Amino acid sequence: MKPKEHLILALDVPNRNEALRLVKLLGNEVGLFKVGWQLFMAEGPKILLDLARNLKASRIFLDLKIYDIFNTLRGALRQIGPEVAFITIHSNLAAGGLTSILNDLDSDFKVLAVTLLTTQTGEDVRAQGYASKYATDPTQLVLLRAKLAQAAGCHGVICSGREVNAVKEACGPQFLAVCPGIRPGWAEVPEDDQRRVVTPYEAMKNGADYIVVGRSILTAADPVAAARRVVAELAAGLADRTAEM
Repeated sequence: MKPKEHLILALDVPNRNEALRLVKLLGNEVGLFKVGWQLFMAEGPKILLDLARNLKASRIFLDLKIYDIFNTLRGALRQIGPEVAFITIHSNLAAGGLTSILNDLDSDFKVLAVTLLTTQTGEDVRAQGYASKYATDPTQLVLLRAKLAQAAGCHGVICSGREVNAVKEACGPQFLAVCPGIRPGWAEVPEDDQRRVVTPYEAMKNGADYIVVGRSILTAADPVAAARRVVAELAAGLADRTAEM
């Protein structure tokens, strides 16, 4: 993979026209485009086909974090088309039923399980009633959920760059790790809600397969230049990671 192919741009925009503009502007600068709840609710499933028509391959990451009973989850996953490369579900689903759902899938997209949102800290974990060992060290909760997801047949997880090295050590190099909560040192993000953050360089050096970047690029005066700066950091992190192997 080229360094830019490790970069996923979050299309956290309000409408189809803005999403298509960004795909045209940054299609040669990033690897995949993430569709989350904002764009999906504004435009519906058709936005996936609209985006796919402007891309040469399956380069869409559908990030809806699907969470429901197994029958509903199974039906939802079966509706996802070939234009989607990645889909997210929650990791705190009973493994047995999730295993049967994933084994029944006849599709090429990869299923990624969300471990712990990067907006949450140990205090949030404590407030939700988890054992103190998880509140003290959220990495332990991420690892627990990553192992459950892997046992159920998921292709990888969503985790922060702070935990990605531990996930790789526990689950192996082929188990995908996609890292949001990326904040380049040079980027300014107003009213930032992210908490467990790392730089693009740190995420890649720590073992990430992909990083997700939104506001640091979308709000930049020059989004193309910002994307290229992120890719340069990814290249440096990847080089240093390779040198240590």
